Amino acid sequence: MTSAYRARPIEEAALKELRVQDDAGRGPVPYTDGEGGAPLRCCLRTSEAGERIALVSYAPLRRWAARTGADPGAYDEQGPVFIHAEDCAGPVGGGGHPFARAGVQRTARRYDARGHILGGRVLDLGEDPDGVIEQALAEAFADPAVALVHLRFAEFGCFQFEVRRT
Repeated sequence: MTSAYRARPIEEAALKELRVQDDAGRGPVPYTDGEGGAPLRCCLRTSEAGERIALVSYAPLRRWAARTGADPGAYDEQGPVFIHAEDCAGPVGGGGHPFARAGVQRTARRYDARGHILGGRVLDLGEDPDGVIEQALAEAFADPAVALVHLRFAEFGCFQFEVRRT
């Protein structure tokens, strides 16, 4: 599937900072992933057994707001994300949306240029996860006030990836 929307990994400059100190002010604690399957936000794929990864606190809206001059106010939040403990090559091309699996739920939160939530939607990914995500993004960006969308894991609320208006 070719997507009209590009999932954005955590930017390289932010990754460098997060590998020293996360957005909660803590240093990372890298470890060797013994099982694999952790959703890596640096390269938008799941980890493989034996890779060195870290779980860090990340504030995606705060970082976006700092670049754009937005003020998300109380909508600013931070949460846990997995990243490679060292530099990685970033996302490898491919179709579809990262971490989309049949039968799970995701949430799509829409934000305006101020960084305020315009709305959200729980997505039942069903048997066509990429199609459901693509439709939700098309609906979100049909509203000209939407500047970006965050996809999150419904189970834990963790940030999955960001899509910006192009």
